[in-house]
This record gives sequence, structure tokens and C-alpha cells, in this order.
Amino acid sequence: MNIEFIKLTEPTSLFVDVLNRWENDTALIPLIRPNKNKEELERDETITLDGIQERLKYQELFQIYMDHELIGEMNYMIDPPHLFKEEPGTAWIGITIGEPAARGKGIGRLAIEFLEKQIKQEGFHRIELGVFEFNTTAQALYQKLGYKEIARVENFTYWQDRMWSDIRMEKYF
Repeated sequence: MNIEFIKLTEPTSLFVDVLNRWENDTALIPLIRPNKNKEELERDETITLDGIQERLKYQELFQIYMDHELIGEMNYMIDPPHLFKEEPGTAWIGITIGEPAARGKGIGRLAIEFLEKQIKQEGFHRIELGVFEFNTTAQALYQKLGYKEIARVENFTYWQDRMWSDIRMEKYF
């Protein structure tokens, strides 16, 4: 298995098409975006090329390839407004393994380690992230990698007919 992480500099319509497929995958929706209610959970989202280009102004985006096939994306931004602990110089990370065949193979761990290295090279020493309360697989991975829970934002996202918390975690290096 060959894993590559490639920084996105010029988004293409093909990349946008793949993102839209993942964004509207009913298995991924509860994991990748907060939803206030059942209607939000069930609505389709549309990502545009202009939207991705706008994100590149404040976010570092990377494509994840497995054996030369695009299987995910990851990103980080510095000091976004949704940080729980507003400590200057904090990176917020996000990872999506979009292709089902690529999940459970350790790629998420490699992706986090890659992002940590990038963030450290930029001179930052703290990462904060959010993981939904029901995503115990991701929580376990973050804990193994040294992330500590710092807060819970109650009633943050809707799934399986109820509201769940967003667990905020941090890591210093």
C-alpha cells in the first residue's frame, strides 16, 4: 500500500466532484459535518470550485492518495474562530477518509502524523480538534496519538434521533 499526501494548490473540477460525493455520502455525513436537526442531516451540500479556492486562502488542504487513487482529504487552519481554547498560534485539523475501502488501514494515523509535522515546521506548537461523541474510533486514535480532552460542547450535532456532544481535544508539541 502506497500512501501519498499532496498539497492542493490548484483545485480541479474532478476534485470538487469527489468532495461532493463524500460530502453527500450518508455514511460520512454524520462524521464530517455538524447537523442541528434531521433536516440538516438529510440535506445535500454542494461544494464549488470557487468555494475550494476561497478555502485555500485560509486553509492548507492536502489530498490523500492510496496506490495513486484519491481516497481522502485533510486540512488545517491557524486560529479559526471556532477554537474552544483561543490560544494564539493554534492549528485546527480536519481529516476525511472518503473511500470506504481505505478506512481501517491506518491512513488516518499517517494523515495526522503528516499534519503534525507540517504544523510543527510552520512553527506552531498546539493543535485543537473536534470529534463527535459517537465517533469512538476516531477518539481512540487521537488518544493514542497524545491528544487530551479539554471540553465538550453539548448538543452540538444531530444523529440517530438525538443530539450529541462535540469533544474538543488538544495536543502540544
